[in-house]
Amino acid sequence: MPDAPIGVFDSGIGGTTVLQAVRELLPNENFVFFGDSKNCPFGTKELPELKEIVKDAAEFLIEKHVKLIIVACNTATTQTIDYLRETFPDIPFVGTEPAIKLACDSDASNILLLSTEGTAHSPRTQELIEQNIKPDQRIDNFPCLGLAEAIETRDINKIRANLADNFKNIPEPEKIDAVVLGCTHYPLASAEIQKFFPNAKLMDGGEGVAKQVKTILEEKGILNTNDKRGEVEYFFSKAEE
Repeated sequence: MPDAPIGVFDSGIGGTTVLQAVRELLPNENFVFFGDSKNCPFGTKELPELKEIVKDAAEFLIEKHVKLIIVACNTATTQTIDYLRETFPDIPFVGTEPAIKLACDSDASNILLLSTEGTAHSPRTQELIEQNIKPDQRIDNFPCLGLAEAIETRDINKIRANLADNFKNIPEPEKIDAVVLGCTHYPLASAEIQKFFPNAKLMDGGEGVAKQVKTILEEKGILNTNDKRGEVEYFFSKAEE
């Protein structure tokens, strides 16, 4: 069982940012990564459809005999993690949530949360804001329309055009001192995002996910103690033309 792989899924390449963070902390673990490019982005899906999508992804990974599943998507986590745990009670799930607590625990006063529509409008996201915001802090919850899709194309010109369009109406971007990258795709465009917010520290949830995965594996006695570096097996559903 300790040698069994960890499953990771997202709506495409975004989840690789979480995978990287977990591999840095747990280099001996093996992984099966599923990028559901066909259904990218998850952030625009209605809840019934999203539940079917994540159920299919979990079943695919379970068939690969994974010992734990990482939901490497903020939208899927905030909207469906409880559903997944109820549907598959025999396997632990670790979700990915916007790093709102991390930002609020810093000395930032003007925080910008960037995410998909699904994450931005999720009750769980609002709950995280209410639980963690300090009296002297401001958090702007900003959905980035089409950004995950642009990043999925890997086309830098499309990414830059999308960022310019999304951010054109944000007032005084130089006064923002923390930007929460609330979609796992967004760290792949962090250098471009940083240009719009030169005084901000960019934050994402990857490190927190990695720590939680390690904790659960240790508690269950299924941490891979092999001294050989683990391997990753990648699978992607084909995006529709």
